[in-house]
Amino acid sequence: MMDDLIRIEHLTKIYERGEVLALNDVSFTVKRGEFLVLLGLSGSGKSTLLRCINRLIEPTAGTIVFDGIDVTRASSRQLRQIRRRMAMIFQQFNLVKRSTVLTNVLSGRLGYVSPAASAIHKFSKQDIDMAMADLDRVGIPEQAYKRADELSGGQQQRVGIARALMQQPDLLMADEPVSALDPATSHSVMQHLETMNREDGVTVIASLHFLSLARRYGTRILALKDGEIVFEGLPTEIDEAKFKEIYGEEAEEVEVR
Repeated sequence: MMDDLIRIEHLTKIYERGEVLALNDVSFTVKRGEFLVLLGLSGSGKSTLLRCINRLIEPTAGTIVFDGIDVTRASSRQLRQIRRRMAMIFQQFNLVKRSTVLTNVLSGRLGYVSPAASAIHKFSKQDIDMAMADLDRVGIPEQAYKRADELSGGQQQRVGIARALMQQPDLLMADEPVSALDPATSHSVMQHLETMNREDGVTVIASLHFLSLARRYGTRILALKDGEIVFEGLPTEIDEAKFKEIYGEEAEEVEVR
């Protein structure tokens, strides 16, 4: 039986001197081993929510508990330890473009080496072997010594996944990981996330735009609108009426196959 990995209570985030309410009293839990999909329009609060979980963005109010640890009250040292267990994949890949693919993947181990070693990017043979194995796992080992900016968008996102694998995380957060990719490449990237979830037991929270992708890969969906939860349930429970509530009356569902 799964237990809660994350518990979020009354999470609120206000930007710009109180003028923008990005999250409004959001509460939910995430079970270990879930693949939770966040749905919603741009500006609905999805990215803010993800970044509050690892405190890349400081919440205005509320509590975030990760595996029994209160993230919102964690010290800087505690937060470094927590973030080692939380990997993140970004919409725009967030790679060091001029560095090699291998160096980018190895950066996933920075939280595990000494500060002196991390400052000069010194890694053990074991870490290098692990990085090559992770590149092989995402299907691009032959790209290891190319510069990151020589790769296609889909390949760069696979580098991001390999970097996340290097952390050996308990939680993977993916912020619009396929929005810049074509449909076929989107499925390829999502399948790698699904493999991490099913085979490695990594809990996944991914924000997506397409309902079809959410239905295909998510075990549960949480939809946001104007910083508030408007739906929480199984992918099969979202009907046309609920879809329009999330995206607006003029919205048409676009399938990505």
